[in-house]
Amino acid sequence: MRTSQPQTIYLKDYRQPPFLVERVDLRFELFEDGARVHSTLALRRNPDGGQGAPLELDGDSLVLEQLELDGESLAESAYQVTPSSLRIDQVPDEFSLYVVTWILPQDNTRLEGLYKSSGMFCTQCEAEGFRCITYFPDRPDVMARFSTRVEADKARYPVLLSNGNDVDRGELADGRHYVTWEDPFPKPCYLFALVAGDLTEKRDTFTTMSGRSIDLRMYVEHRNAEKCDYALDSLKRSMRWDEEVYGREYDLDIFMIVAVDDFNMGAMENKGLNIFNSSCVLTSADTATDAAFQRVEAIVAHEYFHNWSGNRVTCRDWFQLSLKEGFTVFRDSQFSADMGSPTAQRIDNVALLRTAQFAEDSGPMAHPVRPDSYMEISNFYTLTIYEKGAEVVRMLHTLMGADGFRAGSDLYFERHDGQAVTTDEFVKAMEDANGRDLTLFRRWYQQAGTPVVEVSDSFDETAGTYQLTFRQSIPATPGQSEKLPQHIPFAIGLIGENGQSLPLQLVGDSGDAPEERVLELTEQEQTFTFEGLNARPVPSLLREFSAPVKVKYPWTRDQLLFLMTYDSDGFNRWDAGQRLTVDIIQSLMDSPQETVVDPRLVTAFRHLLSDSRLDQALVTKMLQLPTEAYLIELADEADVQSIHKARTRVLNQLALQLRDELIACYRRNTDDGAYAPTPDAIARRSLKNTALSWLLHINDEEGRSLALRQFSKATNMTDQAGALRALVNSDFEEDRTSSLDAFYAQFSDDPQVVEQWFSIQAASPRAGTLDAVSALLEHKAFDWKNPNKIRSVIGAFAGQNLVNFHAADGSGYRFLAQHILALDSTNPQIAARLVSPLTRWRRYSASHREGMKAALEQIQAKPDLSKDVYEVVSKSLAG
Repeated sequence: MRTSQPQTIYLKDYRQPPFLVERVDLRFELFEDGARVHSTLALRRNPDGGQGAPLELDGDSLVLEQLELDGESLAESAYQVTPSSLRIDQVPDEFSLYVVTWILPQDNTRLEGLYKSSGMFCTQCEAEGFRCITYFPDRPDVMARFSTRVEADKARYPVLLSNGNDVDRGELADGRHYVTWEDPFPKPCYLFALVAGDLTEKRDTFTTMSGRSIDLRMYVEHRNAEKCDYALDSLKRSMRWDEEVYGREYDLDIFMIVAVDDFNMGAMENKGLNIFNSSCVLTSADTATDAAFQRVEAIVAHEYFHNWSGNRVTCRDWFQLSLKEGFTVFRDSQFSADMGSPTAQRIDNVALLRTAQFAEDSGPMAHPVRPDSYMEISNFYTLTIYEKGAEVVRMLHTLMGADGFRAGSDLYFERHDGQAVTTDEFVKAMEDANGRDLTLFRRWYQQAGTPVVEVSDSFDETAGTYQLTFRQSIPATPGQSEKLPQHIPFAIGLIGENGQSLPLQLVGDSGDAPEERVLELTEQEQTFTFEGLNARPVPSLLREFSAPVKVKYPWTRDQLLFLMTYDSDGFNRWDAGQRLTVDIIQSLMDSPQETVVDPRLVTAFRHLLSDSRLDQALVTKMLQLPTEAYLIELADEADVQSIHKARTRVLNQLALQLRDELIACYRRNTDDGAYAPTPDAIARRSLKNTALSWLLHINDEEGRSLALRQFSKATNMTDQAGALRALVNSDFEEDRTSSLDAFYAQFSDDPQVVEQWFSIQAASPRAGTLDAVSALLEHKAFDWKNPNKIRSVIGAFAGQNLVNFHAADGSGYRFLAQHILALDSTNPQIAARLVSPLTRWRRYSASHREGMKAALEQIQAKPDLSKDVYEVVSKSLAG
């Protein structure tokens, strides 16, 4: 066990930096046995916070070779070097500091700072990776202009990249060369980037709204040269959309994207040089699924949008991380909705939020959107910061309206361009642009936990009035036992007995009554009364999921079926279906001897499968049963095996009774034409593959024939992987084995497709036994240094294959703990993220709790446990 606890950093202790950096001139000499970094910093004392302070720079795993102040070498007695810092006690108010460090990128398995991936040099500096390159005040509120010269062997590394514009290049002795990059905009060091490698270049151009021509470049390994087009097209769509919707134009002459196989994150928005995990940017019809195409479009947009919401205006400190991430996730979700199906996009966003972020909100790592403290900032790149943060911004959009929100964002960018600011400045811009008081709304940034809104209603037939009463509360979370009411925009509609939308006429409100209203909940309890009603309506609550809250209302199954059929809000139609199916699954858990599924659910699904007039993108979402992870989140005390058995029973009954409709749906949506990742085509393929998976789930022989034919004849990865997944999850063991072997033989030289092959097996309840998953770790294609491979096997097993991970004997927990301990020494960021499935052990039944707790205690007992893993484990075990 650790002998000392890592230091906790608190928001309340924030102080302005004692020194500011005006300019940074970097020179990198890259070699096979290491890299020498020459750094010249133009520093000056901060008049608002630096009086009398020594100069203290952050550093990690650095060898200091040379140190000069204003051109004079410093004696060793004039400075102190520790494993984490360089300190100089006596410095003038304004000076130049020259520092030379030696680092070992080839040995950097943490993938922070400068490291090597597949023979190329690349960087990851967010959040605190720049200190692994050179000594620097590594904090986001120190912004400087950077010039970077990169030198390397020309044959090995013909491509040399960094931020900004290419201003100089030339030849050097011994077959080496250099390129100098100049970034004219001040930026924090976490946005610094460097890439050097033997890469192929794909070029395009984009003309901005002011008529400037932007040079677009994408760099990939030569084997991936044909996988760039969709990312470049997505980039151009993003640039145009940001101009049209937010008025934001790109500011440099060049925008570059680089694909890297070994990357801890999905992508990084470094100024002018975005570095992407290969799995998040490379696509082709025969190697990427529809979901991958959609993910690439969204992530390319997300990183591009950061140019303004994150780069031009950045966060003052890491407690403000959601300032850039929540805002940008909201922007990329808007973009994705505009590019595809808005309803399907909203459903996807909310499904992730309700399953994973709500779980985070109720667990030991619960924290506000703006946290109060942390030990390791890498642990706070969370769904709360990103997804809940985006929902907070979305609520502002709802409250302000589209035009008011645009006015607020314009004011925010105008006021704070080139600055490092806080969430308060963002909300203040919305207030000032719209003349609204958002004091209460700020609690969304301050309070952790998911609000619960209990709704009750009454109808007065004589008066023709209908009352809705809302009571809000927030459960206690670590460090916050008492909570205050939130400002909740709660969108509603009322539906009449014939399925018609009713006017929402509030008592005392004059003018035309709308058919949808956003009620603003600001008190613990509020009642709203609607008049002019002839019969009791069915309420449509929290339309479009207008706030990240849990709604409690006593819907009957008939009411939910009614909403599934008639609600004009597509999201709420889906939500009604989810609630109905959850109720049926939970009733089977309570009565395991019951074998018959409510026939009304079968009728509803038959209608979905048979009516081709319905929005097919919505239908494909409505056919997806609530996941086991969501059912676990809803349970007071989760019994995973019971949840799995009940859900499987519902799926079996639906598939058996709808077998003919599933066959018809499959054939109706089969299309042998050219692949296109359009919304309609994606919906058809999703419907077809859902039908196929249901047929294989009941081991239907005709379904088996369809799956085998689809697997062998598929012209795109969506269909080939869909057929493979269906076969792997069936009881046709011989077909499962032969298909897996054939798939690997076909794609063994493509790392991203092999990762799909790994995850399909590791996530399968039938194929992904612990022995099978352990065997995958011994496969020649598995690489412990590659985060994608780790996620595709260990992450998929622990996060998706819940029935096997939560095996009654605790073997899944011991397996995960063993590998977290091994990874902790090489890549603590990835190790810490893998702890997540164990953290909410108290929410599980007694048969699971003890094994999960024991695994956490086993991890905590490691003597030299990283602070990344220590923080997650210690908070999980705390009382």
